[in-house]
Parts: sequence; C-alpha cells; structure tokens
Amino acid sequence: MENEGERRLARTLLWVGVGVVAVAALGATVAYVSLRIASEQRNEDPTTQRIQQLIDEANSLLKALDEQRNSA
Repeated sequence: MENEGERRLARTLLWVGVGVVAVAALGATVAYVSLRIASEQRNEDPTTQRIQQLIDEANSLLKALDEQRNSA
C-alpha cells in the first residue's frame, strides 16, 4: 500500500508540474503575440506618416488664421 500511495503522489505531482508548465507556456505565447501585434501597429508606412504631418500642418495653419481673425 505504501508503494501505491507514493506512486499516486508522484503521478499527481507530475501532472501538477505539467499543468504549471503548460500555463506558463500559454502565458508566454499570449504575451509574445500581443507584443508582436502592438509593434506591427506602431510601424506606420511613410505615406501614413506624411498624411499625419500634412494634417498637423493644416491644423496649425487654421489655428494661426483663427488667431489672426480674432485679434483684428
């Protein structure tokens, strides 16, 4: 009986260890995929960057025009 109890304990600990490793691997995979997706979204192409620059410049010019109109 003692041998059977030790085997059962060893088997249980083995499966607990496998479960812990599986959860850690799953967490690492989720973290890797989410970081990969986030980095791809940050890498904008030059056309998108140029369009954003033009929008910022247009907003700046509109603000300056509005300030001139209000001060006159």
